[in-house]
Amino acid sequence: MSGLSRHIGLFHLTMYGVGLILGAGIYVLIGEAAGFAGNALWISFILGAIVATFAGLSYSELTTLFPRAAAEYVFVKEGFKSDFIGFLIGWLTILTSIIVAATVALGFGGYVQELTNIPILVSAMAILGVLSIVNFIGIKESAWANTIFAIVTIAGLGIIIFVGFAFPVEHEIDYFENPSGFSGIILAFVLVFFAFIGFEDIANVAEEVKRPKKTMPKGIMLSVLITTIIYILVSLASIRTISWEQLAESSAPLAIVAEVKLGEQGRLILSLIALFATASTILITLVAGARIFYGMARDGSLPAKLGMVHHKTKTPWIAVILIFVTAVGFSFVGDIVIVANIVVFAVVVTFAMINLSVILLRYVRPELERPYKVPVNIGKFPILPLFGLGATIYMAIQFEVEIILSGLAIIAAGAIFFVIYKKWK
Repeated sequence: MSGLSRHIGLFHLTMYGVGLILGAGIYVLIGEAAGFAGNALWISFILGAIVATFAGLSYSELTTLFPRAAAEYVFVKEGFKSDFIGFLIGWLTILTSIIVAATVALGFGGYVQELTNIPILVSAMAILGVLSIVNFIGIKESAWANTIFAIVTIAGLGIIIFVGFAFPVEHEIDYFENPSGFSGIILAFVLVFFAFIGFEDIANVAEEVKRPKKTMPKGIMLSVLITTIIYILVSLASIRTISWEQLAESSAPLAIVAEVKLGEQGRLILSLIALFATASTILITLVAGARIFYGMARDGSLPAKLGMVHHKTKTPWIAVILIFVTAVGFSFVGDIVIVANIVVFAVVVTFAMINLSVILLRYVRPELERPYKVPVNIGKFPILPLFGLGATIYMAIQFEVEIILSGLAIIAAGAIFFVIYKKWK
């Protein structure tokens, strides 16, 4: 089985992470979140950044210990000393990648339909196909494509920040005003956390990163820091431009913000940039999902053919095809808010297990060299992963029962597959 090729440096890795995070979430869900948190939306983004930072620190330590594809699977398997628990987390990560790619492809199709009247499903399947070809061609090409997407996405958010702060405010603003009190801020925080997820997929390209033990922690934390600053500025700029009620009512909230100050042309520009933002998210989730398939297949938890690397492109080509086909299948259904909550629930469970794995590995594998360690420790015990674990547990109990049951059903399906596959094998 041929190995993957190392082409990614710190710049591309950071842009890869920024592109992962600055995707469809901020362009679509900021309006929904404003309905919960009102003008206090920016506080929800700060809470999301705190939880993301806890997880990012844990990922940074673990990626220097195990710089391998199928990162979450490897981390949890090593921490819990359990193939079964590791498989379940890998399963969750694969399915969230597929569902995110499919759902965001539908979002891409929605923007295309608004501009051209092409049916949503046609555009969704087309973008999945085109970006799967990029995924197959090579990680270097995927990294360059994502860097371009990320720069365009940042430019779009830069327009919103400019609009919000360069023009005078035409209405009184209470930056703490919200319709539902602190509970509304929490509900918005749980929802906007979808806009932060993605940096964890950086860990899944560790085998294609130059000097991963030094580059990975820097790339992860820089990605979280850059996007946190952008999100807070965007949320403040939005409520300085229009009321939170207008944000909540719009299906394209940032396009409306641009239209208020720049006219119809501003709305058109933001709609076009949203195409790049959604394409960025799709590409990266396809890349990460294929690498999870590859890593788990190489480890024997999935059929070995999924770990085959193409001799010319050095990419896991069968895994690339499989994630494309399954994402197309999922694109036939999906409400972005419902699916976003299911994805966030799955990610919250994963983050809880990642934080717990950092704690466990300090005791079950104390002899391992740790080029990067999570700061603030009492002896061997890391304090910040404990806070991260507590935060994710708190988030998990904030979801509606239907979302929790859907997440548990996905986990149960993974458990059934694990048992059947092991017996067959």
